[in-house]
Amino acid sequence: MQQLKMAVSGAQILFVAFGAMVLVPLLTGLNPAMALLGAGIGTLLFQLVTKRKVPIFLGSSFAFIAPIIYAIAEWGLPATMFGLFAAGFMYFVFAALIKWRGLAAVNRLLPPVVIGPVIMVIGLSVAVVASQMAMGQSGGNQVMEYSQSLLLSGFTFAITVLVAVFGSKMMKLIPILIGVVSGYIVALIMGLVDVTPIIEAPWFAVPHFITPEINWHAALFMLPVAIAPAIEHIGGVMAIGKVTGKDYAKDPGLDKTLAGDGLGVCAAGLIGGPPVTTYGEVTGAVMLTKNSNPKIMTWAAVFAIAMAFFGKFNAFLASIPLPVMGGVMILLFGTIASLGLKTLIDAKVDLMQPKNLVIVSSVLTTGVGGMVMKFGNMSFAGVGLCAILAIVLNWLLPNETAGSEETQTTD
Repeated sequence: MQQLKMAVSGAQILFVAFGAMVLVPLLTGLNPAMALLGAGIGTLLFQLVTKRKVPIFLGSSFAFIAPIIYAIAEWGLPATMFGLFAAGFMYFVFAALIKWRGLAAVNRLLPPVVIGPVIMVIGLSVAVVASQMAMGQSGGNQVMEYSQSLLLSGFTFAITVLVAVFGSKMMKLIPILIGVVSGYIVALIMGLVDVTPIIEAPWFAVPHFITPEINWHAALFMLPVAIAPAIEHIGGVMAIGKVTGKDYAKDPGLDKTLAGDGLGVCAAGLIGGPPVTTYGEVTGAVMLTKNSNPKIMTWAAVFAIAMAFFGKFNAFLASIPLPVMGGVMILLFGTIASLGLKTLIDAKVDLMQPKNLVIVSSVLTTGVGGMVMKFGNMSFAGVGLCAILAIVLNWLLPNETAGSEETQTTD
């Protein structure tokens, strides 16, 4: 009976994480089955490294959406997978730094004035994609009738907002899922969904694995992208610690949790899935249900792996119309950008201080503007370029000008 309760709790965790988890591959052109498989394997590897002490579930990371789209266009899918595999090593770098110098060293290297605008870029850099999909466009081409697309995306957006603002505590954990399901039902009624692939799909199907192709340009491009989700991981561990009343920074230690997350990112890249990261939705579910036993995350991971082999389900995911996804993304990507803004506000970052103003302004302009820097065959763009730029500016520029003693420094 105890194991049955654990299994039910694990299924609930997967349900909470599901909407955001499959959204990333649907937006980037990756296989949703691989996202499920990567999340399941990544979570189990995380539990192995942390000796199953932390109630965390790892799901698809939104930080990599724009970089994946760019890398696939630039180097192809196999090379992109190698880049995503390499991105996991950034977590090991931070784990080693914390083990050697403590968390304070990371905070000095990456203060809020660096992390805040980078997170904002993660959301804003794909804002154009969200708007195009909401209008029924793909790659600049109108693939669905414009007025129908706006009606469908508007309905999906409205339902998602209503659930996020007025829903019950449990409903507020899954606004994306509820929005997508509602939009899908309306799309069915409007005759905009082709159910033939779902009917023809087998019940059991082995996902198509992507063999990574060694490409050091893609690896160097992806490495700095992992900075933001690695820092997000630290925040996620601190948050779940507040919920459970335990100090996971000491036991098993942030170096162990970062290494576990990094191992999950590497594994996801090797099989052809998007990188994984800690999910705040799951922390919310743990707080709501008061069930913080890490074993429920094991069950959630096992269920995610099982779902990856469910052929009809993956065909259903592939049949979701563009405007339905666009309606959800309008809210979701804006929310990510808002979290970056919240990072600056919570840390009381003073934008009247020249150094802070320069960092935030430069990062937002280069990130949202789509700046690309090429050195031969190497490219730096988007989140990765912004992260490097922010770190370098924070390191080079002085903290305060003379006579501004009352202005608080941010690092």
